[in-house]
Amino acid sequence: MESRIIEMEGINKGYRLGEETVPVLRNIRFSVEKGEFVAILGPSGSGKTTLMNIIGCMDVADSGNYYLNGEAIHEMPQDRLNEIRNREIGFIFQNYQLIPTYNILQNIIMPLVVRGMTSREAEKECMPIIELLGISHRLAHRPNELSGGQKQRVSIARALAGQPAILLADEPTGALDSSSGKDVLKLFEELHGLGNTIVMITHDLNVAQHAQRIVHIIDGQLSET
Repeated sequence: MESRIIEMEGINKGYRLGEETVPVLRNIRFSVEKGEFVAILGPSGSGKTTLMNIIGCMDVADSGNYYLNGEAIHEMPQDRLNEIRNREIGFIFQNYQLIPTYNILQNIIMPLVVRGMTSREAEKECMPIIELLGISHRLAHRPNELSGGQKQRVSIARALAGQPAILLADEPTGALDSSSGKDVLKLFEELHGLGNTIVMITHDLNVAQHAQRIVHIIDGQLSET
């Protein structure tokens, strides 16, 4: 389907432990439509991080087919995966992954500069996102001068730079206090309302319930309720 951003069929992944291969993902079938907000919910050790890494083109499956925005990810060499990751996926991490020596503006525009834009071009491109997230007054600051909630807004702004096909969020409220976490989840709902496709990885049912759809992962297998 043209409206389908993610299409996975028969995804298997295991890791070598001595002479044995320990299965982590087992025959995963997973799809996300354009504009959906999907939560992948599972406990520690369930395989959700491995699945996230494959969705985000940071790892590859041992077998199975994965199409992202119509492109056959399972057939691509590593250098092409790097390009896809930069262009199609906006990452939002639990611990923000901001560069401490960069100011906030430099952190936000970095993905576009990596693509070849000048800093001036990238800043112009990102200003609507920066205004939307309410962080324009913080652009000259360093990450260590911001609160956790503000850092996550910067992380979200960076993820939105370049209009990726999906936002991939890994435990986005995990490092935040309750109030800041609620603010970030409200922001996700607003971004979803604007048409963004969001895949959120979490172990917390209360967080997952903010999504449009919840997919459960246990022992490397997916199910929906």
